[in-house]
Amino acid sequence: MLLNMSGIRKAFPGVLAVDGGSLELAAGEIHALVGENGAGKSTLIKVLSGVHEPDAGEISFNGVAVRFKSPLESQRAGIAVIYQEFTLVPALPVHANLFLGHEPIRRGMIDADHERRESQRLLKRLGVEINPDVLVAELSVAQQQLVEIARALTREAQILVMDEPTAALAPQEVDALFIVLRELTSRGMGVVFISHRLDEVLAIADRITVMRDGRTVGMWNANQLSRAQLIEQMVGRPLEREFPKVRLPSGDTVLEVRKLCSDRVYDISLSARRGEVLGIAGLMGAGRTETARLIFGADKKTGGEILVDGNVVRVNTPRDAIRSGICLLTEDRKLQGLILKAAARDNFSLPNLARWSRLGWVRRSMERARFEKRIADLRIRLSGPEQPAEDLSGGNQQKLLVARWLETNSQIVIFDEPTRGIDVGAKYDMYLLINELAAQGKAIIMISSELPELLGMCGRILVMREGRLSGEITEVSSASQQEIMVLAV
Repeated sequence: MLLNMSGIRKAFPGVLAVDGGSLELAAGEIHALVGENGAGKSTLIKVLSGVHEPDAGEISFNGVAVRFKSPLESQRAGIAVIYQEFTLVPALPVHANLFLGHEPIRRGMIDADHERRESQRLLKRLGVEINPDVLVAELSVAQQQLVEIARALTREAQILVMDEPTAALAPQEVDALFIVLRELTSRGMGVVFISHRLDEVLAIADRITVMRDGRTVGMWNANQLSRAQLIEQMVGRPLEREFPKVRLPSGDTVLEVRKLCSDRVYDISLSARRGEVLGIAGLMGAGRTETARLIFGADKKTGGEILVDGNVVRVNTPRDAIRSGICLLTEDRKLQGLILKAAARDNFSLPNLARWSRLGWVRRSMERARFEKRIADLRIRLSGPEQPAEDLSGGNQQKLLVARWLETNSQIVIFDEPTRGIDVGAKYDMYLLINELAAQGKAIIMISSELPELLGMCGRILVMREGRLSGEITEVSSASQQEIMVLAV
């Protein structure tokens, strides 16, 4: 047994984050840690990595009681944490990133040649061909993740913790990562795998620990749980259906796109009807997000036209799109959707200020009333209107963006990866919200990398490949993931 954490308790002012957290990890094991956002997973890992000191509880590492007072102490002991937001320095080459903070020194200078040799050896061990001299900024997300793993190997880590490691990876990249993880565990490393993608958890994990409301509720061998049972343990209640699709009669066509082009997508033609949930599938780089950004006016189009309610509209900027009743919930809500340091109320208000203003002054009473109504309607959990957006859970951040766009009374709502990085309970809430918007007569376009999600929620699915539409699935109820993938590749 490499690790045993028991009775961990950690409180912050006004918040009891973990109370009764436990986790164990054996050498050669992949142990999944799952739970809803706010369940206490991140706090437990930050206690392990020395970011936070526990208020109570015990940690045993290799049979010895430990208490790490800093991340450096944890790293030196042999614990490496790879967060969802990588900690690499993009402007430095790969070899410099691998040895950052513990550079080999020769005659008072950094021994770059030694770094290059060791980098090649470690990357070869992971089965990847990456030039140690290339800048990290030039690598793909999957390659950057492998560099993070290689960096852990330079410190001879015994425990590797990975937080949402597959969130931005294509299916074939996920398969390659799993091969690497199995290779590492075959050499005695222990891996803690944190993910909201339950199919992957059940596929890769040897054991699973579930946290809920700051407590560890149980630990199981992965083969003891079905997907439905795992969801029930995470949310504390059985879900009747994971995907609560509601079949609604589609109304008139509200959005029509004709031969839309840019330097990355070609001749895209599609339509969306009121009350419809239209899915768009495809591998990463197929042009899904680029199409959404063109419709929203965020990128420059080189040809084509957009019609709303049968009328051609001029959409060259997001402002034009908003005026035409089109909104976009971006793929990366933190980078492109929210101002993280700003208050939740200010994020909600951004595209709506003109409607609440008089003679250049914002009527705060109206702003406050609309904010409070949307927060209540969408059941957004926050401590108050001034709470920074960065302090909200992923699910509540996503709901805040939905609240913002609903206030603009948009009739066409484009969701780009609406459930990425949010927990299973928040996903269910998002599905219910999508159903509710469709029932209001809005046209929903849903872009997702999770094929079960598209099959479970959409009435039609368009598939893209290499910047073009490669097919359409109209009989979704009888379609399969394989059918989508054939069109995608």
